[in-house]
Formats: sequence, C-alpha cells, structure tokens
Amino acid sequence: MSADLSLAHDVKARLRDVQDFPRPGIVFKDITPLLADPVLFGRVINAMAAPFRGQHVTKVIGVEARGFILGAPVALALNAGFVPARKPGKLPHRTVIERYALEYGSDGLELHHDAILKGERVIIVDDVLATGGTAEATAKLTSQLGGELVGFSFLMVLGFLDGAKRLGADRVHTVITL
Repeated sequence: MSADLSLAHDVKARLRDVQDFPRPGIVFKDITPLLADPVLFGRVINAMAAPFRGQHVTKVIGVEARGFILGAPVALALNAGFVPARKPGKLPHRTVIERYALEYGSDGLELHHDAILKGERVIIVDDVLATGGTAEATAKLTSQLGGELVGFSFLMVLGFLDGAKRLGADRVHTVITL
C-alpha cells in the first residue's frame, strides 16, 4: 500500500499541520511546502503513478481541489487524460452529481456527463484518504458514466480511519500512512 520509506520520511518532514482548519478539532495537512520542492514533488508524482503503469489507464480523475494539483501530473505520467471532479455548480457543461458525507459535514461532486466514456480505465487521485466518502462518491460517478475503476492513488492515508477498507484496501495506493 505505501511507497518506499525514504520518500515517506521526506514527505512527512515537509507536511505542515494546521490546527482547527477548516473547523475546530480538525488538523489540516498542508501540502504546500511539499509542492514548493520540485524534486520531492516529482518523486511524489512518480510514486503515485507507479502502481498503475502498464495498466492501460485512460483517465485520471482529480478530486477538488488538491486532487487537481496531484492528479494532472499523474495523468501526464500515465499518458492519460485528466478529469476534474468538482463541487456542485463549478463545471460549465451538463453534469452528473453524487452527494456524500464528510468527516465534518456533507457535500457533493460533479463530473461532466461526457468526461468518462464507457469502458475507459480510470484511477482516482486525491491528497488525503480519511473516511473514504469523497473517493467513494467519485468512484460511483465513474461507474455511472461507464468507466472501469482501476484504483485509487493518494498522497496520504489516515490509517486510524477506515477509508482504505471502505474502498477496498487492495485498490488503494498511498505514499504515506499517518
């Protein structure tokens, strides 16, 4: 499930904890120091793409918003197209929507109705896997549009929550587990 220990150590050293964001009691994992380091950022993208090389991935879905930052370069690394999964009302064309519960509320995600073609092989990329609600909603959208879900790639998994179990641990790949 995790990438090499050296990379995990380097990533953990560059994360910044922000207390009580976006709500009291939440510890936000700020990845901007990692993104500012081009060598480490490149290593992270390679590690996130590696489990899917040779699996004929045709689309990478990045989940708003930090999933965009990670998903687009993963798509390039896999020679695949990139699809943004956005909050409701943010996409300009006809969409499909899936509502889901978060660890601190509820929300929804949308894809363009023609973003995934029937039979396309898809991976879902995001920064953090917590309870799995957001990733599960994205997987449901993928299925609704006829895509074949190959797996999930996360920068970090909060191991004390059951997100990986919820999604199918064998399909979840991560750089670090916290």
